[in-house]
Amino acid sequence: MSRKKLRRVRGGAESISPPQFVSINARPFSVNEGLRLAEKRAIARAAVEMCQDGEAIIINGGTTTFQMVHLLTAKRLQVFTNSFPIAEHLLKHSKNTVFLPAGAIYREQNIILSPFDEDGSRTFYANRMFMGCRGLGPLGLMEGDPMLVQAEQKLIGQADELVVLADSTKFAARSSLLLCPLARISTVITDDGIDDRAAAMLEAAGVRLIVARTGAADRTADVTEDRAGDA
Repeated sequence: MSRKKLRRVRGGAESISPPQFVSINARPFSVNEGLRLAEKRAIARAAVEMCQDGEAIIINGGTTTFQMVHLLTAKRLQVFTNSFPIAEHLLKHSKNTVFLPAGAIYREQNIILSPFDEDGSRTFYANRMFMGCRGLGPLGLMEGDPMLVQAEQKLIGQADELVVLADSTKFAARSSLLLCPLARISTVITDDGIDDRAAAMLEAAGVRLIVARTGAADRTADVTEDRAGDA
């Protein structure tokens, strides 16, 4: 029985089912985008308030960091991102300068990843990096795929400050891969669902905590800052 794995083309033959890039262990962007949207918007608003015109920043791909783009349209920054939708939105709707790494676009997660060390990220220096995570615990930031860990560790090394955007559910989430220790994190921005135990964990590690409060009526963010180590 013929399996028809090849088809005849001009000058030879090609595979009917060409090999695809291996998928990564992360939920699709379209699935995550609508989850806890009010909290993500409040967290993103607090993150953008940290940005000043003229600064260089890194924004890692993710659905929480994506919510920053709507407010970043009023800024003029140098933005390095591995997120295809973040780059596309800023190019269309802002005057920010946008930099992208070299690599393949993983369609389900809408991010650009490269298995090679030289993807262009080593030439970009940033005041701070904004990123999400799979989980956040006493050992640090966690991710679910080695490719993501490799890409994010390279980007973290290019920024003075690491700002983690994590809704309160991320403090209960766990993964098998550790991305970086708590000591590397400068600031965590979360929503008011964070419990006292998680807040105490960040304080003990000397991590600055910003709680973005989301009003039930108008869905606007009210930000409360708790700087670890203050009396």
